[in-house]
Amino acid sequence: MQRIHFTAEDLARTRLSPTLGQVAETVFALGLLGRPGSAAHLRWRHRLAQHLRQRTALAALVASPQSRLRAPGDLLCLVDAAPDEGDRALRALGLGRDEALAAVRDVWRYALAPYWNRVLNQLEHECNARGRITMTGGVDRLLETLHSRIQWQSPVLEVPGPDRDVHLDGRGLVLVPSLFLVHQPAVLIRSLPESGGAALVFAVSPDFPQAAGLWDEPDNTGQALGALVGRTRAAALRALTTSRTTSELAGTLGISSAGASQHTAVLRESGLITTHRNRNTVLHTVTPLGMALLGMRVRESGRGSGKGEQRIAGEFRQPAA
Repeated sequence: MQRIHFTAEDLARTRLSPTLGQVAETVFALGLLGRPGSAAHLRWRHRLAQHLRQRTALAALVASPQSRLRAPGDLLCLVDAAPDEGDRALRALGLGRDEALAAVRDVWRYALAPYWNRVLNQLEHECNARGRITMTGGVDRLLETLHSRIQWQSPVLEVPGPDRDVHLDGRGLVLVPSLFLVHQPAVLIRSLPESGGAALVFAVSPDFPQAAGLWDEPDNTGQALGALVGRTRAAALRALTTSRTTSELAGTLGISSAGASQHTAVLRESGLITTHRNRNTVLHTVTPLGMALLGMRVRESGRGSGKGEQRIAGEFRQPAA
């Protein structure tokens, strides 16, 4: 059992985030291959398996039932900067980190990018629901209701996994939902590459009224926007339909903070986002022009659920540039 120890400062800095970025989402998604999966993911798994057989270096390693490499565990070294056995596992299979990273990004482009708007909507819906729990019951209630197999006995959160004690050292914990962790309740990331803080990715089920269409054939709206402004910048614009700091945007996209800052500068100069500073926090938000470019209708009352998430984020976000 993993025991995550909180101080009062850690509780104050605990926050929700819909995703840790492209690489992390793909690593968790690859964990569905070679295992029985839920009905919600069957069509997507079939398409991904076909793609892996045809194109990527991870095909024989991940998709094969005889594979010695297991995702997400053996690929977490691409997401977690903490010392781990992951690099050793890759080396034993003759797969370098750069090669594995390139293969994972190739899988992202084919397997997740075309569906990303739908996936992100589901994840943000989950964060909004958890945020409402927090506003009425506090952080204690949030931690109590993450998953039936995750136990909160203040000040310790017990998560199934290797027997160890993890101290957050005042940095708090990023709580991240995942649609792909169907075989385990959570994955602990002890050290995020950008911030050095910890994250707990916890399993959630798709919202089934919407899950039936989650993996329908994608339309070409995202591809057309990517061709116009660039794939990463288009992803940044979509991500900013919910207000984020530069560091949060970087984490969502799986890029550096400097890269995220460059993209927000271009989007701001083009009138597609606005940027507001409140003390040490800088928030970026898409404008009505940006929403129109995304093909989205601007909702009344501050874009509905997005407004609620902004209130929640304001309670838990760490100061960031």
